[in-house]
Formats: sequence, C-alpha cells, structure tokens
Amino acid sequence: MKFIEMTGKSLAVIVKDDELHVNDLPAAGVHDDTVVRVNQHGDIEVRLPHGWDVIGGLLGNFEERVRQETGMDWA
Repeated sequence: MKFIEMTGKSLAVIVKDDELHVNDLPAAGVHDDTVVRVNQHGDIEVRLPHGWDVIGGLLGNFEERVRQETGMDWA
C-alpha cells in the first residue's frame, strides 16, 4: 500500500470538521512533531515505537489536500 508521510502539524491543517477533529489529535498521540502517514484510502496512522496504529480517516477530496499540504505524492 502507498502512503504519504507528514508531521502532526501538517495533519492538523488537512483534517476537516467531519473527520477526526483537530482537538482529538493529541488524545490520539499526535503532536506537531509526531510522524503520521495517510494511505490512498484515507486511513491515518500514527508512528509508535514499535509500529503504526490507525487513529482515524480522511473523507472526500483528501488526496488533493494531502498533496497540497505536503508537496508529496503516494510512495
């Protein structure tokens, strides 16, 4: 599966109100410098010391929002 990695700070910019709420990010372990990734289905995963954990998902036109905020493409 392909992903785009980013920081928690970038994720906070991308997330919309009908998705995982920005205020919920710290409760999910996501802070400005946390490494997160989004797959092509919109699943959001947070990097933990021994792997990744799914914490929510993006909806709608998330592909363009992710690419625009990060400048990255799926890899």
